[in-house]
Amino acid sequence: MEKEKKKIAVTYENGNVFQHFGHTEQFKIYEILDGKIENTQIVSTEGSGHGALAGMLSAMGVDTLICGGIGGGAQIALAQAGIQLYGGVSGNTDEVVNDLLAGNLDFNPEVRCSHHEEGHHCGEDHHCGENKHGCAGNGAVSGQM
Repeated sequence: MEKEKKKIAVTYENGNVFQHFGHTEQFKIYEILDGKIENTQIVSTEGSGHGALAGMLSAMGVDTLICGGIGGGAQIALAQAGIQLYGGVSGNTDEVVNDLLAGNLDFNPEVRCSHHEEGHHCGEDHHCGENKHGCAGNGAVSGQM
């Protein structure tokens, strides 16, 4: 009997879900076997930005992404790579992965990092983890209803 394997990536900063997919410097990668975490590792994006991240995740065999805010272009790239997206998430990365595995992850299927459509450029006197310009994933928090 073949075991079910999954690979989940979470945008990562200091143990928590980083709130801007295109600016994440690290992913925490979870290897899942039969619904249980078998292995984790933290991987640097090595400066890759919005466009290259979906390809990077696909090359690593990731099939699921958990993140905070994410722009429409990145969502399309992930969908084309066959990566399932759970956006609008915040909280501790280990807890949100356990919530996903238990079927209890609070996420926002309509998440958008809307400032990209407004001509705003990240880095202009704010941090994308703050809930400004539509960047923080609309405030969904793991484990809260």
